[in-house]
Amino acid sequence: MVKNGAKKAIAGKKEIGVIKHVLITQPRPESDKSPYFELARKYSVELDFQPFIQLEGIPGKEFRKQKIDISSYSAVIFTSRNAIDHFFRTCEELKVTVSQDTKYFCITEAVALYLQKFILYRKRKVFYGSDGSNKSMFDAISKHKENEKFLYTCSENQQDNEIINWLKTHNCEFATPFMYRTVSTDVKELLSDKNYDVICFFTPSGVKSLFDNLPDFQQNGTKIGAFGSNTAKAVEESGLTLEIKAPQPQVPSMVAALDNFLGTVIKAK
Repeated sequence: MVKNGAKKAIAGKKEIGVIKHVLITQPRPESDKSPYFELARKYSVELDFQPFIQLEGIPGKEFRKQKIDISSYSAVIFTSRNAIDHFFRTCEELKVTVSQDTKYFCITEAVALYLQKFILYRKRKVFYGSDGSNKSMFDAISKHKENEKFLYTCSENQQDNEIINWLKTHNCEFATPFMYRTVSTDVKELLSDKNYDVICFFTPSGVKSLFDNLPDFQQNGTKIGAFGSNTAKAVEESGLTLEIKAPQPQVPSMVAALDNFLGTVIKAK
């Protein structure tokens, strides 16, 4: 149960134009050279990092119940590094050998480059969207989709319906193997201890976790940021007002979106 002061701290009225505490609902960057820290110095704000969700891998034995033959598919769609991790974990557990001819379609270049951890990276086999949007990834898929069978690797409780609908509309042969599931993290203590001016989300499950932890959460001036169209939709459907959105043409990342937002309310030192 949340302490009595928790909801009050979160829902407290914010002073317009004053941004001091920003919560990034992702793990803290490993490198001190992360642009997040440069942003914190530039605007003299305090950044906290705390994942709102954690992922649990679906064991190979359980995966088999889906009756999906991974080796029979010629292309894989990845929207996150986590999806890549669990795809290759599952293949290893099931002793599935992934063909060297497999094509990979990724939501961003950063996700695509992460494939180097598992495969010999060849540009003619790895494709990604230009701006981090589903549309740009679809453009990449369209150029190479003939005669391909797609696996869209996703969480058991988090699918991108826009991707599924696009594959259906374009008569693609595909399957959506569930290789991991998303579980809300207990962040009640964190939210009760500090009054955040900005909270940035990166997945619909992160938004769900906020309300799993604080069912009666009221925004009351807290600025909400969202990365990705599905996350933005989840924010708005939960009744929150979205003020920081990425990716967009001039703001391809959450860092860029925050920079743009903070620049309008705080004078850089």
